[in-house]
Amino acid sequence: MTTVSTQAVRNRDGRTTRDALVSAARRLMEVRGYQNTSVDDVLRESGVGKGNFYYHFRSKEDLGHAILDQIIGSFLERTLEPCFADPAGHRLDQIRCFLARVLEYQRQRKCVGGCAMGNLASELSDVHEGFRARLASVFTAWQERLTLALREAQSRGELASGCQPEGVAHFLVAALEGSILLSKVTKNIGVMEQCVSEIERYLALYEVGS
Repeated sequence: MTTVSTQAVRNRDGRTTRDALVSAARRLMEVRGYQNTSVDDVLRESGVGKGNFYYHFRSKEDLGHAILDQIIGSFLERTLEPCFADPAGHRLDQIRCFLARVLEYQRQRKCVGGCAMGNLASELSDVHEGFRARLASVFTAWQERLTLALREAQSRGELASGCQPEGVAHFLVAALEGSILLSKVTKNIGVMEQCVSEIERYLALYEVGS
């Protein structure tokens, strides 16, 4: 467990102290889950005092929303959107880029932690409506981004007319999430590599000229 001295926390500006709390809580929750991580756990991990915690967050739930916003922002800005940045790019290649980014992230983490959004969705969707709704919105945004890419590929003649973009996008999200979960359970990145390979093979069935 990584801790930070109290003196170091006092010398930080407010923004950095807030970031320390969010980062510490995220590390803990990725392994223990939201329900099994207490405010005291976060304080010990971050080295931040309780007074400073309640200066930045009203409650553990408030901290949880900040973590979720960070996870979502990181996923969209660093993983999803960069692959689709070129408006003239080949859309199926861009989807393959996205799949490769997700796979590489899990490889670097050695299958520890899985998908942070998937973990929270599994843990909280039946018990916390606020978290469920926020998580649903990001999965919807992910699916809609892939749907748009597939529709554009179809309109450019890169994708067979028989492909149903919305249904395929739903399948891609579900298949990728499932592959992350299996690699986490088995602690074997080869499982996810095989799943991603099969996802790419599935996409190729619709690709014109493949």
